[in-house]
Amino acid sequence: MKNTIKTIAIWVLVGGVFVGFLWLLSKGQASSSTSKNLTESASQLTAVEVFYDFGTISMANGNVSKTFRVSNNTAEDILVKEISTSCMCTTAYIGNGGFKKGPYGMPGHGSSALTRANEKIGAGESRDVEVVFDPNAHGPAGVGTIDRLIYLTDASGGTFQLEIRAEVTP
Repeated sequence: MKNTIKTIAIWVLVGGVFVGFLWLLSKGQASSSTSKNLTESASQLTAVEVFYDFGTISMANGNVSKTFRVSNNTAEDILVKEISTSCMCTTAYIGNGGFKKGPYGMPGHGSSALTRANEKIGAGESRDVEVVFDPNAHGPAGVGTIDRLIYLTDASGGTFQLEIRAEVTP
């Protein structure tokens, strides 16, 4: 009886190690295919600056904003179909010179019009993308490090990404 329990325990252990190995193997394959998909869906848009760190900001001082210059350095027009953000505390506007369209926000927080941009950026042209972060959107619990993403999705399905970061204090 004691030998049988020992044998069962060994087989359970071996089976667990085998299942764990298979699980780790599948995770590695999933992450490499995810990287491949992200690379394949890259947009032709460019920007000199794609990341901005506000440093330490205070909820008491209200919204902060950063304007990124996004360019189309190709020989063909690019239609930016959608602009969206990773959180409802962040909005984006797109413009050039005297006009500004938006705000664009997080999908699922209102109608699809909140993400539909349909903004054509001609060959060799640029647009300003203003990103506004509201440190009060999450209430008193919204302190600490934030990292938010802004997505510009073009008609071909390619996505261009901007990023902001801040350390929020009361």
